[in-house]
Amino acid sequence: MKLKKQVTVCGAAIFCVAVFSLYLMLDRVQHDPTRHQNGGNFPRSQISVLQNRIEQLEQLLEENHEIISHIKDSVLELTANAEGPPAMVPYYTANGSWVVPPEPRPSFFSVSPQDCQFALGGRGQKPELQMLTISEELPFDNVDGGVWKQGFDISYSPHDWDAEDLQVFVVPHSHNDPGWIKTFDKYYTEQTQHILNSMVSKLQEDPRRRFLWAEVSFFAKWWDNINAQKKAAVRRLVGNGQLEIVTGGWVMPDEANSHYFALIDQLIEGHQWLEKNLGATPRSGWAVDPFGHSPTIPYLLRRANLTSMLIQRVHYAIKKHFASTHSLEFMWRQNWDSDSSTDLFCHMMPFYSYDVPHTCGPDPKICCQFDFKRLPGGRINCPWKVPPRAITEANVAERAALLLDQYRKKSRLFRSNVLLVPLGDDFRYDKPQEWDAQFFNYQRLFDFLNSKPDLHVQAQFGTLSDYFDALYKRTGVEPGARPPGFPVLSGDFFSYADREDHYWTGYYTSRPFYKSLDRVLEAHLRGAEILYSLAVAHARRSGLASQYPLSNFALLTEARRTLGLFQHHDAITGTAKEAVVADYGVRLLRSLVSLKQVIINAAHYLVLGDKEAYHFDPEAPFLQMDDTRLNHDALPERTVIQLDSSPRYVVLFNPLEQERFSVVSLLVSSPRVRVLSEEGQPLAVQISAHWSSATDVVPDVYQVRWGPGRWAPTLRAHPRPLPGASLCLVTPASRPPACAPGWGQPSWGEGLPRGQALLAFGSVLERQVKFDKL
Repeated sequence: MKLKKQVTVCGAAIFCVAVFSLYLMLDRVQHDPTRHQNGGNFPRSQISVLQNRIEQLEQLLEENHEIISHIKDSVLELTANAEGPPAMVPYYTANGSWVVPPEPRPSFFSVSPQDCQFALGGRGQKPELQMLTISEELPFDNVDGGVWKQGFDISYSPHDWDAEDLQVFVVPHSHNDPGWIKTFDKYYTEQTQHILNSMVSKLQEDPRRRFLWAEVSFFAKWWDNINAQKKAAVRRLVGNGQLEIVTGGWVMPDEANSHYFALIDQLIEGHQWLEKNLGATPRSGWAVDPFGHSPTIPYLLRRANLTSMLIQRVHYAIKKHFASTHSLEFMWRQNWDSDSSTDLFCHMMPFYSYDVPHTCGPDPKICCQFDFKRLPGGRINCPWKVPPRAITEANVAERAALLLDQYRKKSRLFRSNVLLVPLGDDFRYDKPQEWDAQFFNYQRLFDFLNSKPDLHVQAQFGTLSDYFDALYKRTGVEPGARPPGFPVLSGDFFSYADREDHYWTGYYTSRPFYKSLDRVLEAHLRGAEILYSLAVAHARRSGLASQYPLSNFALLTEARRTLGLFQHHDAITGTAKEAVVADYGVRLLRSLVSLKQVIINAAHYLVLGDKEAYHFDPEAPFLQMDDTRLNHDALPERTVIQLDSSPRYVVLFNPLEQERFSVVSLLVSSPRVRVLSEEGQPLAVQISAHWSSATDVVPDVYQVRWGPGRWAPTLRAHPRPLPGASLCLVTPASRPPACAPGWGQPSWGEGLPRGQALLAFGSVLERQVKFDKL
């Protein structure tokens, strides 16, 4: 209502200004002294000018009326479906009177230009594909599509490629889950290291061969166990384009449960490792196995300077719809983006899976015949009962024609004559025999196809970036730019179903304990990085770097990699086997303990008044943390402060980026406790029993609360960078207690027994402010 009133007042003001301007002009004309001197006889030229001005004023008035009408219409549209203010229903009070509640006042907030650049941008073209609208309109009817059961029949004319050859890129790849059926280490020992070892030798045998790798976590572990000669060979393969590292993240992360902090962290960890060890920068994203896809990922990849990406696990009905409208490749844009600043080119794989039977074309029975790992005599075969046949001079023409038919049909689903055909599956190429079978047989097919100009096809091995580069070249745009005629899409691809009504949604909430532990590790990692950075910077500036344990950086790195590993789409999702989940839990707990050690060491250094008194002793930490975990599957246990005649100190640390107002809650061994502030002033506290359940009280443990306190996000400089308080035991013999805080003194901490101070990281700061004054 307030907006409507403002619009009406503004419109009326504009109208009045226009009318008043017209009046002044006419009045000026009537009182023009020249007019009187001429005896009222105007020259014709002046009369013409006056008429033109009047016509211009009339036109302006009409435009103002139109503007006001448009504004009124917009206000009516905005307010048509808006809920009105709540009814002012009087209520009966305890003293027997009726009271009409005050009218609720709307809350307003301002948004600075730095906070919302997208909202301030100009109005660009709206995305042609909005996933919310598409999901509402699709029937999801699951009609049998024939050989492509979830699709439809595809037809083509052999002359479709007369003007421009079909260019086919077959991309060998191996998807290695860092934990699923087996643990990360067991997968590496039994399969992954053999894949990577064979990769080096087999790619060097023929420069036409290509290979794709995504999981830097496995690659880094393998790198630490190979010799310098093999490392040099890997660098050459990366340099000449035979080996491409796609996405560059520590893992291929889940896109539904992972926090954006962890997504960015694992991406940075992977990219830094690649830059340091291979001198490589990823160009293309590859996400074939996450169970649904979020627009957060293309946003992050675009900010990491990637130009293209590929996705696979999308609801089969959406894939069918996109295939029928030739929309499987699009520019993925953020919903809030008003132009193209967040666009990333995306390729959606059209068929059921990323395995070989579902990548060469719409008929898996035929595609499976070109998975040469399934040759007769091997460990796996084709479920359609038609095995592959080795390619020979006698059958190459027939086999090439059969494969080309699938390539052509698949290409009809896209807008360009450049075709991507992945060739791999989970933990493929772990035996040298598979490398030979796939590369030798496909190369014979390629040689035959490429030798027949009348077929209008060029086929070769390639990487993902090879495919995208060829597509950009064919469409005449720079890498990452929008090809002409390709649509723009906004939205996400949740929830995922691979067939019928099999929706992959249980992983949103499965194994919630470990999802929670993931967030706990994130928080501790952030806090440890802040304190470590400040402590190291202070030590270097003070010339005390040699006294500070710089080895703690290795603990930070290991924790980042553990957090990154747990973002894997079979880890944080809870979809791994029980033993694998336990292995993840042990890793998370070990990193959590390491981070607490880093936090303790850094906080110890920062709180000391005399930095030269700092002494690192890993066996006897100066500070205690506010909680501990006995096992990876155990709940945290809060530390109980044991009170005696000596004071106990509490160091409070707020790792957030804003000030925090919160009640502080601690557990102590006695109800006879006094709390002093940093300045030594007594604080009003609330002391209560500590309950282990709704009916059971924990003996000799009491909860003491005070606040609300204001904890600043930035750490203050010397001598007391962290706020805190001191706790003293009140005895009959000490009234008031004889323990002074000593907190603000430059010599604070000297001679203080180790373990006398508690570092309150987060659990002692209650989320809801509730304070009862004693």
